[in-house]
Amino acid sequence: MSPSSPEPDELRRLVVPTDADGERLDRFLARLCGEVSRTRLQELVRAGAVRVDGAVADRPSRNLSADEVVEIELKSRVVAEEPSLEGLELSVVYEDEFFAIIDKPAGLLSHPGANTHGASVSALARRRWGDLPALQGADRPGIVHRLDVGTSGLMVIGREPTTFENLLQQFRERRVEKTYYAIVHGEPRFDTGWIEAPIGRSPSRPDRMSIVEGGGGRDASTYYQVLERFRGFGFLACRPKTGRTHQIRVHLDHIELPLVGDVLYRRRGPHVVKLAAEAPQLGRQALHAGRLALAHPKTGEPLAFESPLAPDLLALLEWLREHHPRV
Repeated sequence: MSPSSPEPDELRRLVVPTDADGERLDRFLARLCGEVSRTRLQELVRAGAVRVDGAVADRPSRNLSADEVVEIELKSRVVAEEPSLEGLELSVVYEDEFFAIIDKPAGLLSHPGANTHGASVSALARRRWGDLPALQGADRPGIVHRLDVGTSGLMVIGREPTTFENLLQQFRERRVEKTYYAIVHGEPRFDTGWIEAPIGRSPSRPDRMSIVEGGGGRDASTYYQVLERFRGFGFLACRPKTGRTHQIRVHLDHIELPLVGDVLYRRRGPHVVKLAAEAPQLGRQALHAGRLALAHPKTGEPLAFESPLAPDLLALLEWLREHHPRV
């Protein structure tokens, strides 16, 4: 099934001006998305495609306040076939009646999107646990946060509405400690450091995020630590304080340490040493979500979970140790 004239797939971010204080959400969207019908905008709101200050707003009649940030994902009406889940199972690290921690392989979607279809964590979670809360949108049951399709590692699944909201709040308040492991091109100048650079949608490439100077972006902060150094490469632990889309990928590229295998954010220059043809090939960015620490959403007990480095990244790391040692 295909629509006759779908709207473009696009994410728009709008700040509520003073003169729109108290205005209904659907009226505000209609005023600023004039090319989209109000009926269609109401459909998108009910489908969970609109967020206000980072939280899903699924009531068209919701009243807005000045300075709130409204984000709307304009989706085409394409209806995708239900993807096959045959032969796929979630790797569950922890589960109870309130939430679960899974270890996502690279190549598996966190959830389907306007331009991305296929097997996903959300579909596999629904098959395993049945109906799940969809506080992040109707197409994202159980999904508390997401990992890029090419990123492997730990994800949180919410199983019960009240504790799901608690998990979301922990992420919003930056109380969840996340550690990612990255293999990068280039040799870091310092052993540790903070990358403080605001991130926003790229004006020229809507599929990309970029560093936004002079206002307009959202604050973003990433701490990194060098774990190993090689000739032309590095192995880092990254701990993002904020959780912006593609944050680690954009931040590392910004300081001229792009991720190995990242075709979307791939800086070229004399500092980028290419991997030899005989090196292990990844087919994805060298990024792994290796550690999560949070409070149990029901009891408050502090919990920490770890995932070993994915086999393809471990193979590349061992190859670098052999062929690119520091002398």
